[in-house]
Amino acid sequence: MNAGRKTLAAASMRKTALLLALSGCLAGRAALGQVNSNSGTISLNASLAESLSVSVSPSNVSFSLVPGGTALGSSPVAITTTWILSSSRAAITLDGSFGTASAALTGSSSPPESIPTLAVYGMMSTGLPVTFTSFTANTALGTVGAGLPLFIQVVTSSNRNSSRTDNLTIEINLATQPQLPAASNYTGSLFLQAQAL
Repeated sequence: MNAGRKTLAAASMRKTALLLALSGCLAGRAALGQVNSNSGTISLNASLAESLSVSVSPSNVSFSLVPGGTALGSSPVAITTTWILSSSRAAITLDGSFGTASAALTGSSSPPESIPTLAVYGMMSTGLPVTFTSFTANTALGTVGAGLPLFIQVVTSSNRNSSRTDNLTIEINLATQPQLPAASNYTGSLFLQAQAL
């Protein structure tokens, strides 16, 4: 039994000595302080480009013309203007215009007859022409005498990334052209363009 006790006592002494040695090493490390590495750096670069777009629906409006009278377009046109702008921008304008004041629409007859912009009217209750107004204005983005300003949107820090949808109603008033000849088709294009200022 003495031998077993001596063996246990020796094993216990060895464990105690090992624990004392380890704690001495750890205490020595703490006394030396910590070692930190250098600082690695990651450069982050991001960009957000300015954009401004206009979409329309529907893209085709039909009219049943009335000699000497007014014809309303088949449906209002929903115009969605979407933008992401820099802090230097203060406003957005939207203009509608035709290629020439003398011919908003041209007929298929020979010789062709035209309907001038004076006879084409637009109304946008959420914009500038809140009553029917002819496309005869000089606009920043269109042909002289063939345009109509549709809206001016103020841009602030709260709407630099935004959109708006407005309904444009169009009519053709032939009061100034009571003798417009019949034609199978009068066609023309109305151009819508926005500008950020």
